[in-house]
Amino acid sequence: MLVPLPAEKTELEDSPIPVGKAASPWGNATFRSVALAAALVAVAILLLLVWQLVSDSLPTLRAFGLKLLASEDWNAGAEEYGALPFIYGTVVTSAIALVLAVPLSIFTAVYLTDLAPVWIRQPLVSLIEMLAAVPSVIWGLWGIFVLVPWLRTAVFPALRAVLGPIPGVGSLFSGPIFGLGYLSAGIIVAVMIVPIVTAVSREILRSVPNLQREAAYALGATRWEVTRIAVLSYARRGLLGAAVLGLGRALGETMAVTMVIGNSPQISASLFAPGYTLASVIANEFGEAGADRMYTSALFELGLILLVITVVVNVGALLLVRAATTKGGSRFA
Repeated sequence: MLVPLPAEKTELEDSPIPVGKAASPWGNATFRSVALAAALVAVAILLLLVWQLVSDSLPTLRAFGLKLLASEDWNAGAEEYGALPFIYGTVVTSAIALVLAVPLSIFTAVYLTDLAPVWIRQPLVSLIEMLAAVPSVIWGLWGIFVLVPWLRTAVFPALRAVLGPIPGVGSLFSGPIFGLGYLSAGIIVAVMIVPIVTAVSREILRSVPNLQREAAYALGATRWEVTRIAVLSYARRGLLGAAVLGLGRALGETMAVTMVIGNSPQISASLFAPGYTLASVIANEFGEAGADRMYTSALFELGLILLVITVVVNVGALLLVRAATTKGGSRFA
């Protein structure tokens, strides 16, 4: 009968586990205080920003009230200030960017999550992340010297020839073609928000349980059916949050949009027409305002409007993404 030998004790088992000194209550209190102070500093900066914008906007708020939001006139020399052309331009360019960027980003995220071979997945992810690091002014220069000439000579005439005769849609592609305008700015912003929408969408799709996919395959579904029914349907709220997060990024884009939108305070149904956004008018005209108190106040009020819109959009996006990624909160069917 074989008797098992006792296992030899290793040096690690023989040596006692090192135990540090007892934690000092002062250390815990100090760490807690530093962390709390850091959080309060972030909140204080936001509150200070809001207070500064509100206080500097008071002259125009008292003089024009809510009329500034509905007026189309912007003439600093005559003290006529209307934010509607800039709000319109911001909404139009952001909407164009979402229409172009969201489908591309979601399909890219699906490919990286479920279809791409392992050897190419990480290089593609790194390349897409690098696009987010390109400075805005570089995108603007690329837009002026490469994108806009190509759009003006090749793309826009073709769009007008094909879509112009269609009732209801033709007005969007009518009028003279300048190259600089809403559509050019929307395309630039679309390229700029693709990395963030792709990254968030990829994380959302990775959070979909594999049981969803396996169950669909077990029922005989094709790869496209698995993606459409088991993955995209399951993650649709999170993908909506990713799109809204991209919208928040698009709303505040400044330099690249300023360089390609044409900077004209007008409202036009044509996507070829030049326009203005809230961010670009602040960047262009703040230096011109100088000591003109009312002019400066109007620009601060535009900044306040942009801040409110951006905060609301980003909070909504974060809530949707959180609902999609928390345990038990990502099922939306």
